[in-house]
Amino acid sequence: MLKIKEHAHETPLIKTIRFYEYLDAVPGQFLMVWVPGVDEFPMSVSYSGNRFGITYQIVGQGTKALAVKKPGDRIGIRGPYGKGFSLSGKRLLLVAGGVGMAPLAPLIDQAAKRGCSVDLVLGARTSEELLFDRRASKAGAMIHISTDDGTKGFKGFAADLAGSVAANRKFNQIYTCGPEKMIVKVMDLALRKKVPMQASLERIMKCGIGVCDSCALDGRHVCKDGPVFSLKELRSFEDFGRTKLDSSGREVPI
Repeated sequence: MLKIKEHAHETPLIKTIRFYEYLDAVPGQFLMVWVPGVDEFPMSVSYSGNRFGITYQIVGQGTKALAVKKPGDRIGIRGPYGKGFSLSGKRLLLVAGGVGMAPLAPLIDQAAKRGCSVDLVLGARTSEELLFDRRASKAGAMIHISTDDGTKGFKGFAADLAGSVAANRKFNQIYTCGPEKMIVKVMDLALRKKVPMQASLERIMKCGIGVCDSCALDGRHVCKDGPVFSLKELRSFEDFGRTKLDSSGREVPI
């Protein structure tokens, strides 16, 4: 049970909680967050080290209960869990959709420390929901913004803008996190350009340690074998981009 030090809005629908404690996590790893009396759910680690933090979107009962917690309140934390990103190459293309920027932000910080060149394609529904754009710019990333409604930058989807960016530059590695349909398009781009790719996937996770099967994907567990997968792994998944399990365990289309 950890005490909240800071709890603030990043956008109207996305908030960040930072704690007093130190936590060392690989970019892309996640925590299981418990709101007593409400629910437990996975959250990406958006800040590591001192005053580590999580960043989340307010979407359901659990996150709504989390959103009203104040500095000094305590919530439960398990982790970090899962396989994170592996930093490789000097010229990197990152593609983030919405709150998918949360696990990519610490990767940008890490890349900056290693002297990597980073192009970030950052997408959101509207300009108000762009996440960590200033943070990424401060770390030295070249930012390319897309919004669904055209209120800032390219009007359209992040994957389409990523294709335009990659047409004029050569990259050693692509990293992505966001809606699965976006990741599928980024995967197609990586295959066309013959560039290695790592993607962080989102599935319903109830245990976080590969026991409950709620995040099963073609015989693998996203919580334990992922959430970050390589391009080779993604290509081997028949269900990737097509179906997923809902909260009751039924297979539903994506």
